[in-house]
Amino acid sequence: MSRVLVLGGAGFIGYHLARHLADEGASAITLVDDLSRGRLDEDLSALLGRPGVELVRADLTDPGAWARLAGPWDQTYMLVAVVGVRNVEIDPPRVIRVNTQAVLNLVEWLTPAAGTVFFASTSEAYAGAVNGTLPVPTPEDVPLSIGAIENPRFAYAASKILGEAAVIHGARARRVPYIIGRFHNVYGPRMGMDHVVPELSVRALAREDPFKVYGLEQRRAFCHVADAVEAVTRLMATPGAAGRIVNIGNDAEEVSVERLLSLVLRAAGFAPRIEPRPAPAGSPPRRCPDISRLRSLTGFAPKIDLESGVRQTFEWYRDRSNATRSGG
Repeated sequence: MSRVLVLGGAGFIGYHLARHLADEGASAITLVDDLSRGRLDEDLSALLGRPGVELVRADLTDPGAWARLAGPWDQTYMLVAVVGVRNVEIDPPRVIRVNTQAVLNLVEWLTPAAGTVFFASTSEAYAGAVNGTLPVPTPEDVPLSIGAIENPRFAYAASKILGEAAVIHGARARRVPYIIGRFHNVYGPRMGMDHVVPELSVRALAREDPFKVYGLEQRRAFCHVADAVEAVTRLMATPGAAGRIVNIGNDAEEVSVERLLSLVLRAAGFAPRIEPRPAPAGSPPRRCPDISRLRSLTGFAPKIDLESGVRQTFEWYRDRSNATRSGG
């Protein structure tokens, strides 16, 4: 592996992936991001200080931006997307526009010079039917559906289902090897606020009391970003994974939101009065991936247990909060 292109490289998974690739010896890593959601913070700045790592600022919804990325590349990772329930609820048309236009531009850009292409999809592709129609844990070979297209949260799912179709058929037509990875509740340091783990962490740091929590009874299987990145890189190194759709997640610890909250509050040393609220409309009651395909292809097994991962994530947000308060 010598030349790697990470589209959306300043974002959450993009940054952790690029750092892992640099640690593994990639000789040239180009990150592409418009920094509308990704951040040029101290972590990314440190990564950009390493030999062979560069950042190209570009809006990949602009077809003209792709001319700067001619390659050749050994691997291309497509991680560009507007994600997060908050973003979907506030501006679903933007989610559809950005996620769809960027992936359509990718497909138009594709040639064998792209190398193997990884497209980041999502467990939300199953969300319309895991309330009883589909099995949980959910395998890849099930029908995808949108439960209520008028619900803003399904704007993201629809954009990713379309993205999968565009990459599959576009890459096949251009004879470019590809892998579709459906991420399931990936969490960890430096992921902003658009996920339950950092949101709960920051609110615990603020000593919110009473502590409002939505959907305490819902169940999820969370995957630490380090494990997710290992799964992705294993897939990209496995010839038999080409042309496959693969769940990426951790099926070892499916927990309730109530259990997750208890882990965050334990890390925070905080015991507020809990104020349960109903789960958001359209939020699936249970989500857990079947990662049998990932295991059989790569031998992958998650390494980071949920309690350790939540504690590490909480400490990252705590340390950044302390630095902000002290003017650091």
